[in-house]
Amino acid sequence: MATLTRLLGNLDVAEDAMHDAFNAALQRWPAEGVPANPRAWLISTARFKAIDAFRRRARFDAAEDRIAETMHGQASDASDRDELPDDRLRLIFTCCHPDLAPESRTALTLREVCGLTTEEIARAFLVPAPTIAQRIVRAKTKIRDEHIPYQVPAGTELPERMSAMLTVVYLLFNEGYSASSGASLTREELCTEAIRLGRMLFELLPEPEVMGLLALMLLQESRRAARTGADGEIVLLADQDRTKWNQDLIREGVALVERALVTRRFGPYTLQAAIAAVHAEARRAKDTDWRQICALYDALLGQQPSPVIELNRAVAVAMHQGPAAGLALVEALLARGELQNYHLAHSARADLCRRLGRVDEAKTAYQRALELAPSEPEQRYLARRLQERG
Repeated sequence: MATLTRLLGNLDVAEDAMHDAFNAALQRWPAEGVPANPRAWLISTARFKAIDAFRRRARFDAAEDRIAETMHGQASDASDRDELPDDRLRLIFTCCHPDLAPESRTALTLREVCGLTTEEIARAFLVPAPTIAQRIVRAKTKIRDEHIPYQVPAGTELPERMSAMLTVVYLLFNEGYSASSGASLTREELCTEAIRLGRMLFELLPEPEVMGLLALMLLQESRRAARTGADGEIVLLADQDRTKWNQDLIREGVALVERALVTRRFGPYTLQAAIAAVHAEARRAKDTDWRQICALYDALLGQQPSPVIELNRAVAVAMHQGPAAGLALVEALLARGELQNYHLAHSARADLCRRLGRVDEAKTAYQRALELAPSEPEQRYLARRLQERG
């Protein structure tokens, strides 16, 4: 998609051409076999289908005939070059153009470049799917009408787009780290791609928050092998086999956090990475410095007020000060209404009620969390918890 957008110069045309190419592959590959370079075949097929479409319309508009000829000449050898990383980065920067509304550019990038569905993006933003669809349409229309170029901006333009870029990479990683739907808890390919993009951004602009986001992703990814059991079921952080944690990723992540913190110009990503580092450096769950984690959450809320961050802080308070203190915070959050449809808020309340011996309330909260849980592993985990309560 990214390469076709560069070649064809239009997001909608590229998307239509890509669909045409995949349709052609479905028809031809079963009989002819998969080509040696499937990506090149798809790009070449899509490009010529787009050119043919322009030429058909050129019968009525001579200008489009010239466009078709120009596209043909510019793209003659493009499919033989593997420019996927640069093309994807170029398209992400385009979708993150400052002329686009912040909520629209993030939604557009996650949909068109990162391949998330409208429903997955909606869950990330905690808004209805039709709202996300409208944002995407508005952003694509603005890119087309205002001729926003498909290019990586010059160095002086990088800082103003970096915040949106970091948001996109962060949300992409989150969807990979905790899939919003499906049979698997994680989507490894999304985590890998987000980390790859994070490394590229770090090379372009080695600023503290870029370091912080890369560190956060590395530290979270370091635990992936321990987050599920052999049967694919969820293993909570406190119960994970820490010998399975990737120490190379932890060392790299911790080093990046320290570099970012020393600058004193860090932001929310660095603070989240610092929290992850505290977890990563605890040899056993009971060794976790919950006082420090609570302090880091306080600082994070000062920079980025959010009900989800408040929920995470409430869980940390429960670990530091006891379940009653944490439950009071969770119930106050739920009473405000912002997290009423967020399964993790009800799951946290259920766990704290369980720890306090409030069995009936725990069952009710687990049932509500189960009704809201989007992924199958989370549903199975909550169903087990509910069954254990009788």
